[in-house]
Amino acid sequence: MTCRFGIGAVVLSVLVAGCFLPLASAKDEPKWIEVHTAHFSVLTDAGDKRGREVALRMEQMRAVFGQLLLKNKLKMPVPITVIALKSDKQYGMIAPAKQSMAGGFYVPGSDRVYIVLNLFEADPWRAVAHPLAHYLLNFNYPPAQGWFDEGLAEYFGSIQIGKQVEIGGDPELAPEWHEDIFDQMRRDPKTPQSLTQLLSSPVWLSMTDLFTMKHDGSGAREGTHNTLYYAQSWMVVHYLVNKSKMPEAGTYFNLVLNEKVPVEKAMVQAFDMTPEQMEDAVKTYCKSLSGLGIALDQAKKPVAVPVDVQQPDRLALPLDADEIGMAVSPVKEEEAKAVIGDVMARIPEHRDQALRDLQQLTADPKDNEAAHRGLAWDDSRQKKFDAAADELEKATELNPQDPWIWYYRSALKYQKAQAAQQEMQGLANMMQDLRAVADWYPELADAYNMLGMARVEGGGINSALEAQRQAIALAPRNMEYQFNLGQIYVAGKKWDLAREVFTRLKAGPDRAAAAAAKQQLDDLETLQKYGVRPQRAGESAAPAGAASTPAVASSSGEDDEDADRAPKPAAPKPGTTGPVQFLKGKIVSSDCSKAPEATVTILSGMTTYKMHASDYKSLPVIGEDQFSCEWKNRLVSVNYRAVGKNGGELVSIEVR
Repeated sequence: MTCRFGIGAVVLSVLVAGCFLPLASAKDEPKWIEVHTAHFSVLTDAGDKRGREVALRMEQMRAVFGQLLLKNKLKMPVPITVIALKSDKQYGMIAPAKQSMAGGFYVPGSDRVYIVLNLFEADPWRAVAHPLAHYLLNFNYPPAQGWFDEGLAEYFGSIQIGKQVEIGGDPELAPEWHEDIFDQMRRDPKTPQSLTQLLSSPVWLSMTDLFTMKHDGSGAREGTHNTLYYAQSWMVVHYLVNKSKMPEAGTYFNLVLNEKVPVEKAMVQAFDMTPEQMEDAVKTYCKSLSGLGIALDQAKKPVAVPVDVQQPDRLALPLDADEIGMAVSPVKEEEAKAVIGDVMARIPEHRDQALRDLQQLTADPKDNEAAHRGLAWDDSRQKKFDAAADELEKATELNPQDPWIWYYRSALKYQKAQAAQQEMQGLANMMQDLRAVADWYPELADAYNMLGMARVEGGGINSALEAQRQAIALAPRNMEYQFNLGQIYVAGKKWDLAREVFTRLKAGPDRAAAAAAKQQLDDLETLQKYGVRPQRAGESAAPAGAASTPAVASSSGEDDEDADRAPKPAAPKPGTTGPVQFLKGKIVSSDCSKAPEATVTILSGMTTYKMHASDYKSLPVIGEDQFSCEWKNRLVSVNYRAVGKNGGELVSIEVR
């Protein structure tokens, strides 16, 4: 079975005034406005009415997706800014070449998401329904399998909102005939097969093959949707939604992904069907959707405007304009240009032009804070951290109260530490900025992730765990956040919990996370036994983000009852052996004549010790930003590996 398918003077004066009023009103209206709702920010040059319409449609789409997931509340841990352009020409200049003819496009980011809409097209928000579905899934549904994510995104991709919500049609169905420049109908032989056509094939993937096929369902790396995999995924989710089996889908994923039950057994337990029975049920359901076949027939007719065919599923509007709070504010043109420049800088083919535009905006005598922020973010992505810091400093001078600056300052420190394989600098200010960011945007997951890592370096294990768990609650599919949780467990000597996290990541679908987790598991035994990560051949420092410490000192001012106060150890000098030892004393002198090596003379009681550092610039220091060769008569606590009777190789140093 397959799927087919005097009074006159007064009146005159009023009329004359009426003719000029719209002109005055249009002149006074700002070119750019921003419409704020609870979940979206819409920047537009199309006026108040269109701006409000776009904001309403985005909120309605979000609410419909919540209904599909059976959730009353959806989290949005990465802010979304929608740019709605009235000019088809301007849209074409901004859009990537592949999407220049579409109604809109989606630009992902760890800091913010941009959606750009072409208001010259009808219902342009439909063009971004598929990536928006991935966004909402990533933050509001536990890790699932690729078929589910893509199937639900395709199902949602057909959404149409008018007096009611229509959904469930073929999102990849396109007319085969088009008018040419001479108003003649021409058939496009390259029109790809729709999902309905693909499902008319007599051979489907088996349910077991479909459910076990490896596919990145995050939406980050997508190719064509016109494949049997997408078509079957779409129809299976279609079936689950309309047969009210979404709760059973959640049970299935828990069995397969958490309890490691084989797919065939999990299907029987969750859906009460064998894979073969489920395939038959989905095919029977597909055949019942006669509207899909009618829509396909209409798309094949040589007419300029095919007849609209009602979609299979219809829902009441989840909310209307009266139920949505909106705030409208004018935006200066130079600020709008800076936002557009930031968008274009994230699109590879437009990046060079965008950077020139942003730099020109900052060269204006009035300067431009948003342009400095855009340049700073681009510099950070290119690992030009000094340049990024300069741009953020200039932005801060213009508007020190902008929360985006607080966020980007923290992100810069975090990224710089990762790239340089060093500790984060300026922890106290960073944590202050991040707490302010969390107050401004309580769902910003990345702020909690960075706060967790800053706190663990400062020694606050419990508070670090609290922040990291909040980040994961907001972004349950983010593997970096999971990995960082494992590092915090290592720092708190919670070995079993760390092993559990890294073992789960090692077995997961993310290859980069799996490789990093494997290395952490390989290192844990040495970490637990000796307090330092093993040195690998050719490795001079711990990799960025490595769980290289069993405990850290507290310098954040946030109390943790069970936080160990020992300083964070560094990798030992090659050739030294034995356990890490502890010593308190006073620095007598430091010899840095063979930089970067240093010999530190420490008096402890009546005994003088000669401690060696292979690179004092990378030596972990607690209580100061870095080691100084000028220190004398400073009380210190050191971790070291003994070399000879009264000598050693420094592992870390705490200045008291």
